[in-house]
Amino acid sequence: MTFWKSFFYNKKYNTINNSYTKSIHKQNILIIKNLNNKGNIFDIYLNINNEINLYDLEKLCDSVGWVKRPIKKVKIAIDNSFLIACLFYNNNNNNKELIGFARATSDESFNATIWDVVVHPEFQSKGLGKLLMSQIIKELRYYDISTITLFADPQVIKFYKHLGFIVDPDGVKGMFWYPL
Repeated sequence: MTFWKSFFYNKKYNTINNSYTKSIHKQNILIIKNLNNKGNIFDIYLNINNEINLYDLEKLCDSVGWVKRPIKKVKIAIDNSFLIACLFYNNNNNNKELIGFARATSDESFNATIWDVVVHPEFQSKGLGKLLMSQIIKELRYYDISTITLFADPQVIKFYKHLGFIVDPDGVKGMFWYPL
């Protein structure tokens, strides 16, 4: 439970315009300095906003074997997300190389669902998935969103359990409708 306690803190309330101040603005934050990955050293940055190169995202999703989705629909999903989080490093040409991604949708009050959590295979098992998840949860908690859900494939349930997620204790099963 200690893991979760770090996410419950007071956000900054602006009494002038009755709004909450966003915790992480559209900036690149150095989150890991000198990550050693197979003898190469990388500075890993975090960016939380709704701006992403869709072709870089497609390349990242391809790297883990996800089914290709139409770019036009991915753009709509990104545009309608409450927040997105990206992990990247700057390559030798000083271009961003996307290595991690997650997004969340929300009613902006009570509930949020985390979607599309992905870390490039060459950067997996380095704590980046945990870091990405902790940052997105921290941002959601900043908005006082207390119910955070996600859908997990069987092979990653253990990963999410280590982050404090639980399989629904009431045995309620999600229901889905798909067109025929």
